[in-house]
Amino acid sequence: MHYIELIKNIGNISSKIFEECARIILSLLIAVILVTITWAVLKTLLELRAIFSKDIHEALQVVMVNALTILALLEVFRTALAYFSEGRVKVTYIIDTVLVVILTEVMVFWFKEIEYQKIIMVIALVLALIIARILAIRFSPARAKEDI
Repeated sequence: MHYIELIKNIGNISSKIFEECARIILSLLIAVILVTITWAVLKTLLELRAIFSKDIHEALQVVMVNALTILALLEVFRTALAYFSEGRVKVTYIIDTVLVVILTEVMVFWFKEIEYQKIIMVIALVLALIIARILAIRFSPARAKEDI
């Protein structure tokens, strides 16, 4: 009997150590993300003078790509914070992050000549992510608890 309790205690201790290590690493990640977001916003603001010297098409491209990149970082930040508050990562947050990154790439495609096959693949990927997001909301653990 004593041997079984020792094994259970080792499992509990290792689980607590893992959770604390994960929290420390996520705290560092959150700090890095905040610094990166601040740097990206400042860089975008400092580039405004240079943006106004370009034609409107190039200026809009720079502003849109920078803004969508900052939004993608915010989604990653939100995912990390959700892990702290709920102890798990929400699939919808990850899908939202990927959608923002893909939309950033679509904006880059908009300003280049791109093959139709690549555009069709991106459209298929966005549709698949939208379906995955709908299914993640429909069959989420929180919603399953509400139905019970």
